[in-house]
Amino acid sequence: MGRSGGISIDHLGIAVRSIDGALPFYAALIEGAAPVREVVDAEAVTVAMLPVEGSRIELLEPLDDDSVIAKFIEKRGPGLHHVAFRVDDLNAAIERMKASGARILHEPRIGAGGHLYVFVHPASTGGVLIELVQEQAK
Repeated sequence: MGRSGGISIDHLGIAVRSIDGALPFYAALIEGAAPVREVVDAEAVTVAMLPVEGSRIELLEPLDDDSVIAKFIEKRGPGLHHVAFRVDDLNAAIERMKASGARILHEPRIGAGGHLYVFVHPASTGGVLIELVQEQAK
């Protein structure tokens, strides 16, 4: 997979009411993909990651009605929630974003798969919620 300036698409986050309900479609689309499920308490979601040619699809199911994903689904319905970019150095990427005037929504957190991440507010990105992800050292 080609990378430009140490950045590539890590995953597409898709909000769903039920991972079990959404998986038959994605299993048919991505033949042979075995989802990796995990609970991310900080975001109150269960995620299922499905590999797609050097990237992933992340299905996001809310754990409760107060989660960000539940509120997203209530307001907009299921669908594309965010685009995540993999970066080599999350802190440097955050500083570049801040220097360009972007609004970072929180301090770096540990998410699915032990990766560090932050979200960039859609008002800073032309209306798309952007996640910056750095793979943790093994």
